[in-house]
Amino acid sequence: MQNQKGNILIVDDNKSILSTLEILLSPEFQSVTSLSNPNRIITELRKREYNLVILDMNFQAGVNTGNEGIYWLGRIKETNPEVSVVMITAYGDIDLAVKALKAGASDFVLKPWDNEKLLATLKLAIQLNLSKQEVKQLKERETELKKEINRDQRFIIGSSPQLINILNLVRKVAKTDANVLITGENGTGKELIAQEIHRLSDRAKEVLVSVDMGALSETLFESELFGHVKGAFTDAHENRQGKFEIAEKGTLFLDEIGNLSFHLQAKMLTVIESRQISRIGSNQLIPTDIRLICATNKNLGSMVHEGLFREDLLYRINTIQIEIPPLRERGNDILILAEFFLKKYAYKYNKPNLKINLQANEKLLKYTWPGNIRELQHTIEKAVILSESGLLKPEDFYLRNNAFTKSNESLTTLEDLEKQMIQQALEKNNGNFTAAADQLGVTRQTLYNRLKKSSQ
Repeated sequence: MQNQKGNILIVDDNKSILSTLEILLSPEFQSVTSLSNPNRIITELRKREYNLVILDMNFQAGVNTGNEGIYWLGRIKETNPEVSVVMITAYGDIDLAVKALKAGASDFVLKPWDNEKLLATLKLAIQLNLSKQEVKQLKERETELKKEINRDQRFIIGSSPQLINILNLVRKVAKTDANVLITGENGTGKELIAQEIHRLSDRAKEVLVSVDMGALSETLFESELFGHVKGAFTDAHENRQGKFEIAEKGTLFLDEIGNLSFHLQAKMLTVIESRQISRIGSNQLIPTDIRLICATNKNLGSMVHEGLFREDLLYRINTIQIEIPPLRERGNDILILAEFFLKKYAYKYNKPNLKINLQANEKLLKYTWPGNIRELQHTIEKAVILSESGLLKPEDFYLRNNAFTKSNESLTTLEDLEKQMIQQALEKNNGNFTAAADQLGVTRQTLYNRLKKSSQ
């Protein structure tokens, strides 16, 4: 029969005790190691991993206070807090046993012992150690899982004053637990801002749970958010946590909160106010500790006036409001984002050294981007996929009709941006016209002519 799992270290100055225990325990456990000198305990514990230490209480002749054993018990626990320690002594003293247990011992055995009882005690102590190790591993896995869930390779990109102001506000709000409402058109990056708030918050080590309220049917609303117990409805085959419980100690992001029906808004308000949820099919109230962030592309104030959104719920979710500007109002961020997406998709589709020429950049700047950053991203990806040369021109970018093109009034700004781009390229290339022209995707003569025109 295979030995029970477990590595045991025996520490006793009586060599006959060591021999007896080795004979008794070796057939029962994976490995048994003996020490007669307690000064070698810490070195031995650092050499290999033990599940159990059997430790004598007294090591000096004529001394039976048990203080030596208590001392070495403390040292063992400092070195390996999870290891089980069973104390053995020839002197039965209730106070000494209680002292050892309070100091972290798993059990206390008197000499002489009953072999069967001793084996049962040691097996239980080893099982305790294995359980502690399993809990420790689960916690480590949980920590790593949270890191993976929260890991995000997307970035908030841009240098416009509007974006800088938003990021400054995010930094101030993040360290609080205030409820945040993020508003803005589709594709402006509301979820990225929510992720940034979570990343900078005191809850960053916990999970950020995102729920698309627009994709959630009314019948699934309570089950998804609050959970259910087994048998609560036909398909409830087991207990299930809702998003509020999953996000415990972390952040709950409710996207498209404006799509929530009026009668469900009342249930959401109750949970936010009471900070308690109850699963479907259960009357038990479960406390919740979450940071709430909501987002919408709708005007909730107008919806309140129209009777479509509860005013009291709006106040609850709107302690701080962050309005994300549309891409068309972010000026040169359009080109910065275009360059970022160009590099991303050029790498993805193995088309290195792709560039956007000056005329194409003008086209991107004139366009109003009704789909915002998401539309820009898809436009760049499509252009990269269909490109047949290393230079992307205006005709390579498929945009909507002219109704979405900025008015001539903004062309002065575009000319200023062009001049700024040329100056930056020249500065970056130390005044080298050829290198600057190559960077901008135009000929040297075109660059010279445009620079001359802009200086007139």
